[in-house]
Amino acid sequence: MNAQKIAIAQICLAGAHDDTLSFPQAVGMLMEAGFEAYLVDYRAGTRTHYLPGGETLSLPCPGEEGPVAEAFEAAGISAAIAWAQSGAADYTYAAFNRQVTAAGCAGYLVSFPGRRVVYFGRTGEVHVEHFPQ
Repeated sequence: MNAQKIAIAQICLAGAHDDTLSFPQAVGMLMEAGFEAYLVDYRAGTRTHYLPGGETLSLPCPGEEGPVAEAFEAAGISAAIAWAQSGAADYTYAAFNRQVTAAGCAGYLVSFPGRRVVYFGRTGEVHVEHFPQ
């Protein structure tokens, strides 16, 4: 993976964690750079970026989210997503991470060509959120 793509992935990760880039802004930057997806793994503390040709880049994530709850609560994850999409002044990505892990989200896959995010629990439960139209 070239240095420019690595830098863009790092900028997008940092921008999410310091709330300087919105989800749509980061997705746009990553798509323009040629990425097709990324995976946030709360248990491993990583965010892995994928290129269509099979190259990957895993970056460490700050660990502010807390432990992943055993029970998967799709309603709690949906509520956190609605909050994130609302544009509320009190929204932070760190707080979003804490909410979804407390609701049993072990990670999520963002698929650009699929235009969706798949949130998954420790025992394989899923919640699919399609990109807003």
